[in-house]
Amino acid sequence: MTAQLKIREMPKEDRPREKLAARGAGALSDAELIAILLRTGMAGANAVEVARLLIERYKSLGALSRCTVNEIAKIKGIGFAKATQLVAAFGLGQRLARETLSRTKIDTPELVYELLGPEMRALHKESLRVILLDTRYRLLRIEEVSLGSVNESIAHPRDVFRPALIFSAYAVVVAHNHPSGDPSPSQADHSLTRRLREAAELLQIKLLDHIIIGAPAEGQSAYFSFKEMGAL
Repeated sequence: MTAQLKIREMPKEDRPREKLAARGAGALSDAELIAILLRTGMAGANAVEVARLLIERYKSLGALSRCTVNEIAKIKGIGFAKATQLVAAFGLGQRLARETLSRTKIDTPELVYELLGPEMRALHKESLRVILLDTRYRLLRIEEVSLGSVNESIAHPRDVFRPALIFSAYAVVVAHNHPSGDPSPSQADHSLTRRLREAAELLQIKLLDHIIIGAPAEGQSAYFSFKEMGAL
């Protein structure tokens, strides 16, 4: 690896922090933004180069955002403190997205994926969650119903709809993730959807969709919607 200039040795207008202050975050590359969080590099590589290597390793910001603190901390030039800063930054981004969507009518699988995808696709176990909505399909709250093993999430319809009854939700969207990244539904997923549809009719609660969250990949959707499939 060719030795890089230290950040303080770079022209002032090229230093990430000064560049951010003068021109805004949009003027910085992904590596430069991450470098601001890392603050320092390692022998032979400044913070920008370490950030660039980090992105090259994981191929995308999305893949990097799914990493745990322990996974990132093991990488040369990162360590525990820098890893926690990166994970915290991604977490804030996810919360900002959720805050923005909380004021939006959530009635499409794309919006549900925007709301839950960044967090749920990073999980190593299946989590089943219910999104509670008011009469205008605005977000009331999100409740986790079950946390299963890597391959299976088990939830009874009564557990799914209990939060809807407690918080007087008009409509719900049920979502769970597939840690494999492949959102294709299993037979158990089809069975659960049928049971949820029947329970929703009895309880007179509108079940808008059951969505399986995976990970974006070439030739593969990042999610599966039972509503789009015609099952709801």
